[in-house]
Amino acid sequence: KQPSSRVVLLKEYDENGYVLYTNYESRKGSEIAENQSVSLLFFWKELERQVRIEGNAEKISSEQSASYFHSRPRESQIGALVSHQSSVVESRVILENKFIAIEQEYYGKEIPLPSNWGGYVVRPARIEFWQGRASRLHDRICYTKIENEWKIERLSP
Repeated sequence: KQPSSRVVLLKEYDENGYVLYTNYESRKGSEIAENQSVSLLFFWKELERQVRIEGNAEKISSEQSASYFHSRPRESQIGALVSHQSSVVESRVILENKFIAIEQEYYGKEIPLPSNWGGYVVRPARIEFWQGRASRLHDRICYTKIENEWKIERLSP
């Protein structure tokens, strides 16, 4: 299967992993449902640094998803109800009209968490830190989780 990548918004992280939110029925959500092995990449061109994280993604609780969903701007909450993310839509006008209809439907009311929307936590199994060097002898330090311990190794550039 062809790998795919996209930019995602990392919303939080702690000792359990890295949390992002999405539509579970989007291309991204469908791909995670099919294969929970994912990777995250953070790149800082100006600093010549990157961090690559590999691990497994799993859904977080609906309570945690709802808490974050209701902290978002109201327009973003409506957008989550309007959009069938990654599906073909005939025109922007259709999206805008649906947005207006849902905005009116929930005027003065709490917008419900869509059943197809929520978060994933990526639990890291491997983290690689890369520091670029002018000599191309870049520094690469790899942390690999073995049971509950992290094995640390230097990799050749």
